[in-house]
Amino acid sequence: MRFHVLTLFPEAFGEPMQFSIVARAVQREQVTVEVADIRDYTHDAHGTADDYQFGGGHGMVMKPEPVFEAAEAALSGYTEAERNAIPVIFLTPQGELLTQKLVEELSAAPAITLICGHYAGADERIAEGLATRQVSIGDYVLTGGELPAMILIDAVTRLLPGVVGSPESVAGDSITTGLLQHPLYTRPAEYRGLAVPDVLLSGHHAEIERWRRRKSLERTLARRPDLLQTAPLTNEDLQYLYTLGYACPEPGRREHDAQV
Repeated sequence: MRFHVLTLFPEAFGEPMQFSIVARAVQREQVTVEVADIRDYTHDAHGTADDYQFGGGHGMVMKPEPVFEAAEAALSGYTEAERNAIPVIFLTPQGELLTQKLVEELSAAPAITLICGHYAGADERIAEGLATRQVSIGDYVLTGGELPAMILIDAVTRLLPGVVGSPESVAGDSITTGLLQHPLYTRPAEYRGLAVPDVLLSGHHAEIERWRRRKSLERTLARRPDLLQTAPLTNEDLQYLYTLGYACPEPGRREHDAQV
């Protein structure tokens, strides 16, 4: 996977790309992160990448020319067919929400181009004529698209084959399963008066899985009840949620939907 990052602040991608899973993926050449400075594609002595808004208004706006040219340079080594398969993502609070489903979709692409917005925003022609997708990491505003780009790179990288040592770890993540993950414990069995639940020490695998599933349901109901609307729930799940006060849909219909 190759990530092409277009930014006004390339130095922001130095150290964050040198740690943990992303760094190992880069070292193993499973991932390449190529960062381009948008200012290198400006055409004046001052490297001007922003300008005043037409019609007036507060804040400066990123100019279209250097962004278009930076993207064209980044993708120049691909064939036309390859370029058509590479998503060009503009990171903006106005974009669709970055979800695990979207991350899974993007992980199948041959490469990804990321445009980091800044200032009051970017010229609309970048979104209309260059980006093939606009993405937001949440309902809040940051100073720029650099951190969202890093988040997207991290999320996509860990789904690539061979990047994470245990594929089961990825498959069992919160959100990936449709629910929040159950509580996790390791040694020691007791610490500062807090003990690991007996069931996890019992060796009874069926009971352990049942406990984990129920804890996952409890945690999702308490923290992210919205996920239950689309999670693949069985009749047993729905019956347990009912005991917790969840207003369940028709059990038969939900179980049928989950199996389709």
